Amino acid sequence: MSLPIEEYALIGDRRTAALVGTNGSIDWLCLPSFDSGACFAALLGTDDHGHWQLRPSGEHTVTRRYVGSSSALETTFTTDSGVMTLTDLMPEGDGQADVVRILRGVSGTVSMEHEWLVRPDYGAILPWVRRRTVHGHHVITATAGPDMLVLRGPRLPRAADHRHTDRFDVRAGDELVFITTWLPSYASLEGLADLDGVLEAVDRTIAADQEWADRCTAEVPHRDVVLRSLMTLRLMTHAESGGIVAAPTTSLPEDFGGVRNWDYRYCWLRDAALTTASLIRAGYIDEADLWRNWLLRAVAGDPQDLQIMYGVDGRRRLPESTLDHLPGYAGSTPVRIGNAAVDQLQHDVLGEVMDALALDRAAGARPDANAWALQRALVGELAKHWQEPDHGLWEIRGEPQQFTHSRVMMWVAFDRAVRAIEEYDVDGPVEEWRAIRDRIREAVLETAYDADRNTFVQHEGSTEVDAALLMLPLVGFLPGDDPRVLGTIDAIEKDLLREGLVMRYRTESGVDGLPGDEHPFLACSFWLVSAYAGAGRLEDAHALFDRLVALTNDVGLLAEEYDPGEERMVGNFPQAFSHLALIQAAFALADARQPGDHDAPDHEHGATRPGGDVGRAGEAAETLGEP
Repeated sequence: MSLPIEEYALIGDRRTAALVGTNGSIDWLCLPSFDSGACFAALLGTDDHGHWQLRPSGEHTVTRRYVGSSSALETTFTTDSGVMTLTDLMPEGDGQADVVRILRGVSGTVSMEHEWLVRPDYGAILPWVRRRTVHGHHVITATAGPDMLVLRGPRLPRAADHRHTDRFDVRAGDELVFITTWLPSYASLEGLADLDGVLEAVDRTIAADQEWADRCTAEVPHRDVVLRSLMTLRLMTHAESGGIVAAPTTSLPEDFGGVRNWDYRYCWLRDAALTTASLIRAGYIDEADLWRNWLLRAVAGDPQDLQIMYGVDGRRRLPESTLDHLPGYAGSTPVRIGNAAVDQLQHDVLGEVMDALALDRAAGARPDANAWALQRALVGELAKHWQEPDHGLWEIRGEPQQFTHSRVMMWVAFDRAVRAIEEYDVDGPVEEWRAIRDRIREAVLETAYDADRNTFVQHEGSTEVDAALLMLPLVGFLPGDDPRVLGTIDAIEKDLLREGLVMRYRTESGVDGLPGDEHPFLACSFWLVSAYAGAGRLEDAHALFDRLVALTNDVGLLAEEYDPGEERMVGNFPQAFSHLALIQAAFALADARQPGDHDAPDHEHGATRPGGDVGRAGEAAETLGEP
């Protein structure tokens, strides 16, 4: 049975990523790319669907940390007889796809168990396993179809009933290095990088990660957690293509035992744009250029063919299917690969893209005539369709609606386009776009605002609220202290808070066309932090931010959702949306600080809303305290 989601940690080589459990087991790894078939798929099934485990054989305790700000994970196992560490890393720059696991004896003697069980194609295939000799050293290869995995190490497990297992002792001062390498099945083993070359790549990777982290310019609350979020986003960005995946996993459920299970190993324009914006705020301009170049390649062609998501390499076809041989995480089926939302109409996407590119320009990015030509074509296409309903930010599988968030983000798209023409001397039909921008604004204010309740609503004709309405002040549609924004915050507090955390919307409204429920969506709770900051409710903002940061697992990672009742993470993990929203909230708090308060403790930055009207702020402060 898989571990609780929060007991996993992420390692990666910026081409793919693996999840490592507190039990020393790698239960998820797709090779050679994020969206390739998994060769270790125990996360969505059982150990028999593939895993790689190194752990003490007896009772032990576990502590974990990342090495500095790097992507190297260090797990310390303490037993009655000794202490040892396990360092896990996927090095960059050695020309291979490697997972390196280094056992080091710290004190005494620790008896270890080792199991290497490769099952390609998401655990469906029993591979052909052989012992072979390369450069005078024994290796084990597991081959199936296009894939070959090679295990090297000082002690190779032996087969027993298709399982490769071993037991051995690690003594103080010992260092044992194990490497699993992916190769095309037709490749020659003579090309394998030797041990020294792989270890040099390990050292280079740790040093490069630390150098990257040291470039961060963010001066924000909980800076260490923000740095880990930035590194997590970096690990979900393909180093060569520039594609940014929403998560490295598929089908970790939003509702345990339910059907809300989706494949997030693809590049949503929305998520990638928001990730890019977060990286820019933290001083990482080159990363924005890398994504911009990916965008130009992926979106190339007729603007009518714009999709909301693409493969990490820019491919368009992402058909959704199910893997019926997998029982799913916590019995949650179906297990899906691909994502049918690729064919949805989501008008908000271009707003996030245009906003990120506007931030890129303001940060001094190199001008690119092709990039502006693409933006002009996409905005021109949106001008023809902005009045149509869509499936919205949450990718509902019910009927399309005139979603308020979608309309506001279309306003953003035209607003950023108009500003580009006005401020950067690029060409475009500025009068036409300015007029459309103004018409969208009028439509939102007239048809999406409930004056009786003093709140914006989820979509035209609805009385429901939606956490995405918190974005209105964050993108500049209205000031953060506008009475209509304050009323919307109040309505969201009343209707969408579950034990102090924010739901996306009320699933019982039926808007998404799906059975079952879900849990508070962590990005929405971070949006509430930012909205509180903009509304002047800084005490509430810091209290909620502190609580959310405390929800990260022991190594600073977040899933998509959180179940406050069971105190566990829910949904795909780690989730880019959660981490980028954390970063944005930290900057919102930093921006809200007043001159002279930089040395004050976080809880002293706050105040009630303007005018001294506490309203629900006092209630929220009580609700949002530390759990």
